Amino acid sequence: MTESKEKRVPKGKIKFKLELTKEQKESKAEILRHTISILTGVAGTSKTFLACQTALDLHFSNRNQYERITIMRPMVGTEDNKMGALPGTLEEKVEPWMIPIRENMYQLYDKTKIDTMFKEGIIRTLPLQYCQGLTFTDEVVIIDESQNATAEQFEMILTRLGKRSKMIFTGDPNQIQLKQKSKSGLQRLIDIVPLTENLTNIVLTENYRNPIIREIIKLYNK
Repeated sequence: MTESKEKRVPKGKIKFKLELTKEQKESKAEILRHTISILTGVAGTSKTFLACQTALDLHFSNRNQYERITIMRPMVGTEDNKMGALPGTLEEKVEPWMIPIRENMYQLYDKTKIDTMFKEGIIRTLPLQYCQGLTFTDEVVIIDESQNATAEQFEMILTRLGKRSKMIFTGDPNQIQLKQKSKSGLQRLIDIVPLTENLTNIVLTENYRNPIIREIIKLYNK
């Protein structure tokens, strides 16, 4: 790493803007113990927030191993999760789906430094379907809103995992937006968790948004 980058990226343990709760700390420890982690929970349980915090911490604490953070999201609302003829460059096409990621990063750490990491490619965002043929090596990979990825896309993503890397899936099985909900690959991955040693499913329960959310979810479930 060059001297200029050493000045821009903090060394060792960093100070995040927000402290993790007990549930978040325990969940984060579970992620650190496993190669592949699934973070599930209803809306407001900070799945994306915790995935981003863990990814940043892994990068800052061990940049020699976790050189980059890659974040993907299914392109919900496009035909078969494909971007098709959406206008603009690849980055411009992806940006609307990545706004929640940036917002979580800004909550966690200095906005200017986060923007610099995006600009330098230390944090990169990719359309989920563009990862075919890639190998994710020396990085933390986050697949956000993964309940909207198909079983075929899950298999494609999982087989991209390279050496010295971690993969974190976030999702809520109750918020599948695919035309055919049965095509979601999230539950299939959850079902195989007991069959492999280095894969874990973490269910978050605490609500970090407005307290009324739990009441709304109960009403919709009825």
